[in-house]
Amino acid sequence: MSDPIAPSSTTEAVGGETTTEAAKKRSPSDFLKSVLGRPVRVKLNSGIEYRGVLACLDGYLNIAMEQTEEYGLDGQLKAKYGDCFIRGNNVLYISAQKRKAS
Repeated sequence: MSDPIAPSSTTEAVGGETTTEAAKKRSPSDFLKSVLGRPVRVKLNSGIEYRGVLACLDGYLNIAMEQTEEYGLDGQLKAKYGDCFIRGNNVLYISAQKRKAS
Protein backbone atom coordinates (compact mmCIF):
# COMPACT_ATOMS: atom_id res chain seq x y z
CA MET A 1 0.00 0.00 0.00
CA SER A 2 1.44 3.39 -0.97
CA ASP A 3 1.32 6.41 1.28
CA PRO A 4 -0.78 9.21 -0.33
CA ILE A 5 1.30 11.88 1.43
CA ALA A 6 4.72 10.46 0.53
CA PRO A 7 6.50 12.28 -2.31
CA SER A 8 6.49 10.61 -5.69
CA SER A 9 9.59 9.81 -7.74
CA THR A 10 9.21 13.04 -9.76
CA THR A 11 9.78 16.25 -7.88
CA GLU A 12 7.12 18.92 -8.26
CA ALA A 13 8.00 22.54 -8.86
CA VAL A 14 5.86 25.61 -8.28
CA GLY A 15 2.46 25.37 -9.98
CA GLY A 16 2.31 21.58 -9.87
CA GLU A 17 4.76 21.10 -12.76
CA THR A 18 7.48 18.49 -12.64
CA THR A 19 11.07 19.73 -12.63
CA THR A 20 11.61 18.43 -16.15
CA GLU A 21 8.63 20.48 -17.39
CA ALA A 22 9.88 23.56 -15.54
CA ALA A 23 13.36 23.17 -17.05
CA LYS A 24 11.94 23.15 -20.60
CA LYS A 25 10.07 26.44 -20.15
CA ARG A 26 11.88 29.61 -21.16
CA SER A 27 11.08 33.13 -20.14
CA PRO A 28 10.80 35.94 -22.73
CA SER A 29 14.10 37.26 -21.39
CA ASP A 30 15.76 33.90 -22.10
CA PHE A 31 14.41 33.98 -25.65
CA LEU A 32 15.67 37.52 -26.29
CA LYS A 33 19.13 36.63 -24.97
CA SER A 34 19.22 33.58 -27.25
CA VAL A 35 18.41 35.57 -30.43
CA LEU A 36 20.95 38.37 -29.90
CA GLY A 37 23.21 38.44 -32.95
CA ARG A 38 20.81 36.25 -34.93
CA PRO A 39 18.25 37.03 -37.65
CA VAL A 40 14.85 38.15 -36.32
CA ARG A 41 11.54 39.53 -37.56
CA VAL A 42 10.14 42.55 -35.74
CA LYS A 43 6.50 43.42 -36.38
CA LEU A 44 5.29 46.88 -35.43
CA ASN A 45 1.83 47.87 -34.21
CA SER A 46 1.30 49.54 -37.61
CA GLY A 47 1.79 46.20 -39.42
CA ILE A 48 5.18 47.11 -40.90
CA GLU A 49 7.76 44.35 -40.50
CA TYR A 50 11.54 44.57 -40.21
CA ARG A 51 13.87 41.64 -40.80
CA GLY A 52 17.52 41.73 -39.85
CA VAL A 53 20.14 40.79 -37.29
CA LEU A 54 19.30 41.77 -33.71
CA ALA A 55 22.27 43.83 -32.51
CA CYS A 56 20.96 44.84 -29.08
CA LEU A 57 17.88 45.77 -27.09
CA ASP A 58 17.06 47.22 -23.70
CA GLY A 59 14.41 46.74 -21.02
CA TYR A 60 11.98 49.01 -22.91
CA LEU A 61 12.31 46.80 -26.00
CA ASN A 62 14.14 49.56 -27.90
CA ILE A 63 15.85 47.62 -30.68
CA ALA A 64 18.99 48.06 -32.76
CA MET A 65 19.22 45.89 -35.88
CA GLU A 66 21.79 45.41 -38.64
CA GLN A 67 21.33 44.38 -42.29
CA THR A 68 17.69 45.40 -41.97
CA GLU A 69 14.96 45.03 -44.59
CA GLU A 70 11.60 46.81 -44.31
CA TYR A 71 8.46 45.07 -45.54
CA GLY A 72 5.17 46.87 -46.08
CA LEU A 73 1.65 45.82 -45.18
CA ASP A 74 1.46 43.90 -48.46
CA GLY A 75 4.58 41.87 -47.56
CA GLN A 76 6.67 43.44 -50.32
CA LEU A 77 10.23 44.61 -49.68
CA LYS A 78 10.15 48.41 -49.36
CA ALA A 79 13.69 49.38 -48.28
CA LYS A 80 17.05 48.08 -47.08
CA TYR A 81 19.00 49.72 -44.25
CA GLY A 82 22.45 49.13 -42.83
CA ASP A 83 21.43 49.88 -39.25
CA CYS A 84 17.95 50.37 -37.88
CA PHE A 85 16.73 51.64 -34.52
CA ILE A 86 13.15 50.94 -33.41
CA ARG A 87 11.49 52.52 -30.39
CA GLY A 88 10.13 49.81 -28.10
CA ASN A 89 6.59 51.13 -27.71
CA ASN A 90 6.00 50.47 -31.43
CA VAL A 91 6.91 46.75 -31.23
CA LEU A 92 4.11 44.20 -31.49
CA TYR A 93 6.40 41.14 -31.42
CA ILE A 94 9.89 39.82 -32.08
CA SER A 95 10.24 36.45 -33.78
CA ALA A 96 13.31 34.31 -34.49
CA GLN A 97 14.01 33.89 -38.19
CA LYS A 98 15.91 31.11 -39.89
CA ARG A 99 19.28 32.12 -41.28
CA LYS A 100 19.43 32.73 -45.02
CA ALA A 101 21.36 30.15 -46.99
CA SER A 102 24.37 31.81 -48.65
